[in-house]
Amino acid sequence: MSQKLIIYMPALNEEKTILKVINSIPKTIVGFDTIEILVVNDGSTDLTVTEAQKGGATVLSHNKNKGVGAAFQTAINYALQTKTDAIVSIDADGQFDVNQISQMLTPIINNEADFCIGVRFSNGKPDNMPKIKFWGNKKVNQIVSFVGKTKILDASCGFRAYSNDALLSLNLHGSFTYTHETILDLLDKGFKLSQVPVNVKYFEDRVSRIANNLFLYGFKTSSIIFKSLKDYKPLQFFLSIAAFILLLALFFGGWALMHWIMYDTITPYKSFGVIGLSLLGMSAIVTIFAFMADMLGRIRKNQEKILYLLKKTHFENH
Repeated sequence: MSQKLIIYMPALNEEKTILKVINSIPKTIVGFDTIEILVVNDGSTDLTVTEAQKGGATVLSHNKNKGVGAAFQTAINYALQTKTDAIVSIDADGQFDVNQISQMLTPIINNEADFCIGVRFSNGKPDNMPKIKFWGNKKVNQIVSFVGKTKILDASCGFRAYSNDALLSLNLHGSFTYTHETILDLLDKGFKLSQVPVNVKYFEDRVSRIANNLFLYGFKTSSIIFKSLKDYKPLQFFLSIAAFILLLALFFGGWALMHWIMYDTITPYKSFGVIGLSLLGMSAIVTIFAFMADMLGRIRKNQEKILYLLKKTHFENH
């Protein structure tokens, strides 16, 4: 049975490098009969499309810049429509070694994993990578590892591979980036992850289009992880908030109670007593929300299973 692979690159104004990267991609990869190079042009204003087409790539274009998350969703839809068995995502700037594509696919071909992520930090900080960015990546890894209950070595690497089944199961909501949400979504659904060390080059004169503003990148990334935590672990998420509010209630209420026990009056801490009671009620309400959110989370999981079956039937029949 013929096996098809798509090598996908998101591209925004990559006219200087994209043709060289496309031409360097191996023409044959063990386990696949057909290899298609897919470029999602995310609103480029230079000759990215022309250069990609010179290399024989299929090009899908957004009429404006929508972000790598939206570009990845475009690639997923195309891969499913064309009955692709696996997809590898790699950058169009030559940052990664295209000869490692087969290494990314090996765990999937051998049924050892459903998706693979590249690890850039096997030997510590890569040359020319800013220290603040390296530190930020480590912190994000810790957060994603905590939420996903799996040790993640490089949550932000864009060099990845996915099986067809993983693509069918993905339901993403962030357009800014997809890297963290993808890991959390697939781990939550029980898919097996493999982490493969990869070589990476950082160019001194190149500014990241995703993380060029570290504060903005951190805010947007934290927002995605925050929403993922809310969606995938709603009981723990809301109970944590309820517990924090309860501690505040005990502080204010306890202060007023101790003053009443010692002096038979809560004056001048009457306001503390009111605040404590209000916070206690708020904590109870959030606790109720926690159990409601947990119930809705179970409903969401059932809906995603139904959606997976619908998508599988749709793409197999068309």
